[in-house]
Amino acid sequence: MTNGETEKRLWDIADNLRANSKLSSAEYSTPVLGLVFLRHADFKFTKKQKELEGKRQGSRRQVGKLDYQAEGVLYLPEKARYSYLLGLSEGSDIGQAIDSAMDSIEEANPDLKGTLPRGYSKFTNDLLVTLLKAFSPDKLAVTEGDAFGKIYEYFLGKFAMKEGQKGGEFFTPTSLVKLIVEVIEPFHGKLLDPACGSGGMFVQSAHFVEERKKNPSEELSIYGQERVTGTVKLCKMNLAVHGLSGDIREANTYYEDVHKVVGKFDFVMANPPFNVDRVDYEKVKGDARWPFGLPSTDNANYLWIQLFYSALNEKGRAGFVMANSAADARGAEAEIRKKLIQQNAIDVMIAISGNFFYTVTLPCTLWFLDKNKAKTDRKGKILFIDARNIFKQIDRAHREFTPEQIDQIAGIVRSYRKENGAKKYKDVQGLCKITSFAEIEEQGWSLNPGRYVGVTEQKEDDYDFKEKLEEMNEELEELNEEAHKLEEQISENVNKLLENENV
Repeated sequence: MTNGETEKRLWDIADNLRANSKLSSAEYSTPVLGLVFLRHADFKFTKKQKELEGKRQGSRRQVGKLDYQAEGVLYLPEKARYSYLLGLSEGSDIGQAIDSAMDSIEEANPDLKGTLPRGYSKFTNDLLVTLLKAFSPDKLAVTEGDAFGKIYEYFLGKFAMKEGQKGGEFFTPTSLVKLIVEVIEPFHGKLLDPACGSGGMFVQSAHFVEERKKNPSEELSIYGQERVTGTVKLCKMNLAVHGLSGDIREANTYYEDVHKVVGKFDFVMANPPFNVDRVDYEKVKGDARWPFGLPSTDNANYLWIQLFYSALNEKGRAGFVMANSAADARGAEAEIRKKLIQQNAIDVMIAISGNFFYTVTLPCTLWFLDKNKAKTDRKGKILFIDARNIFKQIDRAHREFTPEQIDQIAGIVRSYRKENGAKKYKDVQGLCKITSFAEIEEQGWSLNPGRYVGVTEQKEDDYDFKEKLEEMNEELEELNEEAHKLEEQISENVNKLLENENV
């Protein structure tokens, strides 16, 4: 059975159990992911146990907790081991036994304190027994620990799809993350995600390093920040099942700079929340993370964009997901965008079609920054790619990139950068164009790829009316908001004039 078939089989078991219980997907997801974590920890522990005991044969000293920790393996007390939980009688309180197992793992491994899920008693014994058996060694024969990482990733994506809007808060579609990773190329250094969700950016960066025959734990230093307590726990478990560790903090990024980020990072990756309003500008005023000033509208997009820029060191690269509206935003946002362009910070812009996210159908744009660009022959230019016609349709409502499509898009960027082994770059009508600052200024400093790459001829059948309408509607909403604020300003000014006249 292939990995993909194994993941699907396990998901079908887990999803059928949830469907036949009284639990919502949100109630069910974290405990199930906790069992994936537990099974992974047991796999690593059992493997290392055999190895250490083999080395200690004939020695009087018994293998202990410190021996495992010295090898980078979580120590599991006896009653936290998978074989013990599987062997419990049906009359036992299995939920309580799993909660106790999580307690003892955290006690033995203080780095995990407060991370692992509890509350297994809300599950019936029958459901827990079936889940435990589904992941048991005889049902899930694996040779590599990363198999559990793949299962964890697969389950995260499926739970995100089930949970709708809430799922979008912790999960970025894997193919988008892979594209960001392929473009910024995080070979080695400090990596930050200040809106890290369940840690997908870190995991895919680690895969990128592994594919190049390096050890990600030695090559990458991981730093994350996330506002939601439960999501921080998902992230820490996700790192653990992939054999990674990092400094993941719970904090509100707008108001708390827990990692003191300015000028510190080689790579920044993120999928921040779009178009957030009601950020308290009084609290963020004067923060060095916004070097070009505060936006004039009640919209946090340009706080995030500046944060990603300011966190980079002099050679740093950033890749992040952003609402399309940010590429054409007016007012103070346009001035901030102009400054970023003139600083030669913005390197590549990629337009993505709708239906990539589980929560919204709107299209988005990937932004890529490079602080070292000014020292290359790319100075004074930006590469625009319109990838809205590149995707694989998964089902009626969802799309993704295939590995070949990711390589195609990233290959255009590698050609633009003249990387070793890359093909010679050329503009392609409707797909990609290297654009000068003079051309961008003529377009009002817009960073919308569609304005520059031109259009390809499409058959009438290929025209997605719904998608185009959604794009136009998003732009209309932005314009209406600006118009409303102008009306309020005009009304306020008129009232002041009338008051002065009456004095």
